[in-house]
Amino acid sequence: MTEPAVPPVDDGTPLRVRVVRADRGALLVVPDDDLGAAAHRVELPRDGLLPLPDGTRVPPTVGDVVDVEVDATGAWRATALHTRRTAVVRDSAGRTSLEQAVAANVDVVLVVEHLDPEPDLGRVERLLTLAWRSGARPVVVLTKADLVPDADGMAAEVAQVAIGVDVHVVSVVDGTGLGPVRALLTPGVALVAVGPSGAGKSSLVNELAGREVMATHGLRADGRGRHTTTHRQLVPLPGGAVLVDTPGVRGVGLVAAPEALDATFADVTALAARCRFSDCAHVTEPGCAVRAAIESGDLPERRLASWRKLAREAAYAARRADARLAAEERARWKRVTREYHQRLRGAGSPRA
Repeated sequence: MTEPAVPPVDDGTPLRVRVVRADRGALLVVPDDDLGAAAHRVELPRDGLLPLPDGTRVPPTVGDVVDVEVDATGAWRATALHTRRTAVVRDSAGRTSLEQAVAANVDVVLVVEHLDPEPDLGRVERLLTLAWRSGARPVVVLTKADLVPDADGMAAEVAQVAIGVDVHVVSVVDGTGLGPVRALLTPGVALVAVGPSGAGKSSLVNELAGREVMATHGLRADGRGRHTTTHRQLVPLPGGAVLVDTPGVRGVGLVAAPEALDATFADVTALAARCRFSDCAHVTEPGCAVRAAIESGDLPERRLASWRKLAREAAYAARRADARLAAEERARWKRVTREYHQRLRGAGSPRA
């Protein structure tokens, strides 16, 4: 691995670097002011966590800005994590209530969905909610336009659920529609691509980069996508932008603020505000504007069902997070109490 052109400093000033890739126990980083430089390996603390300015210790992710110090042996060690401007966050897999940051400090979230097989509108809504929650700008990119007869018609259906979001139809094979996506790649802009396996994220990244930086494979025999990207990596692009490619996701645990759901389902939210009752459940209540819109055909029943599903998931994730925080607080007070009694007894004193 080629070492970056960043001289170690010996005056105690930490190096400010950007995470290119996060592995267990170590990071690959580049200078924060030279994202195209060669990467350097940096050791993490034993627990794999770094402190944020408020003292919270979290695992670093791709796109994070971290401080690095060089010890007496010349080894580079990460010591602190800078506050994240934005963060794409998902609920962690399994039964843990911890959240997982997929990418940090990104400006644009590319929600990549394939046109062949047919787009999954529910998945698009889920990923848009993930994007709105991050604080970055969501943009939908529909790939494989060369494989379908009516790409524009399919895109129009997606646009109906991507309210306030640009929707671009592209084909990496023949170059269709790539101009508006390339226009996003302005100097200093960081993007992240999220979407299912087989959506063509890696092919899109390779096309935008102008070289093969990610391996690509075709669909499986059952039409489902293969996991070609197995890690998250920051890729420099021509013109000074950078892009994070992410592994395909078959299911995304939702961590969403109410504002993110309101942005994704702006049509449902606007209708709900017109209901006769402020606590309307949109089932059988009189004066329900949401049910009236469904009966008139202005709002698909599927759209309301998707909103309810994601709202339930978000509420469940919030309850789990609250339970985890409460457990951590109880553990902290137990530790404080134990240390207090130890000080009262004095070092080496027998237990009463």
